[in-house]
Amino acid sequence: MSQHIRIGVFVPCGAQFLDVACIDVLGVMSKEYFGAIFRAQPLLPTHLLDLAPDVSVYYITTPEQGNDIPMTSGAVLKATHVYTDEEVSPGKLDIVAVPGPDPSSEFTDDALHWLRQQAGTPGVDILCICTGILICASAGIVDGKRASGPRGMQDILSKKFPSMKLVGDSYRWVQDGNFWSSGGITNGNELVAAYARAKQRWQKPVVEMGLMMTEVGDRGQFYGEGQSQFYLKFVWQLVRGWILSLMTGRQGKASPPRAEATGTKTSTVRN
Repeated sequence: MSQHIRIGVFVPCGAQFLDVACIDVLGVMSKEYFGAIFRAQPLLPTHLLDLAPDVSVYYITTPEQGNDIPMTSGAVLKATHVYTDEEVSPGKLDIVAVPGPDPSSEFTDDALHWLRQQAGTPGVDILCICTGILICASAGIVDGKRASGPRGMQDILSKKFPSMKLVGDSYRWVQDGNFWSSGGITNGNELVAAYARAKQRWQKPVVEMGLMMTEVGDRGQFYGEGQSQFYLKFVWQLVRGWILSLMTGRQGKASPPRAEATGTKTSTVRN
């Protein structure tokens, strides 16, 4: 078992905040976090603390992006490193997580080259969350591999990256070698839970305690509903929104309310 796990979160140009947040599930499985729990509850036995590894998380971006990385919902993530830093060079990390950016984002060749080198380094695992598949596929590290990705983007992804073997219509997450990928947003929680359970980086009791504390990892690898049901629910919400917009529009065109019977009258403006 590793005594120090180094995780790089690669965010070249912004990301979904919830995609990034799933890394905290792995951060909980650390000597630092367990230590805080045991300090708050000093009567708890400390044997789990002795089993837990040190976990370092590095937030990595591009030199062009700068220290402030935009997240959704107005949040800003502070980068700790750029990919050119020696501390996060290939061979220095155990895990590279790639959270999902805006689907219209573009990525520099140098940034993609760095990710490609990480994926080709023995012992390094790539965890791809949601639209992070766009970065990974652009780097060429998903060619010929099974991959998940957002359920609603399967057709788009298959046309743009035909060499991928997409299974995201059924799989919440999937592994192919050292490449792990998940579907939309909070499916990243299930991805990291499955990863921690499957790998030998953490002791099993530490993993299960971390998942109990974060209440993550109960959803299965496969979706409970088929792709057709998913799309029907999606279309129904569009129809409901259309009906609501029509009703709202009619209310807006209704006659203005009459003056209340308080003894006052509406005034008439004269030229």
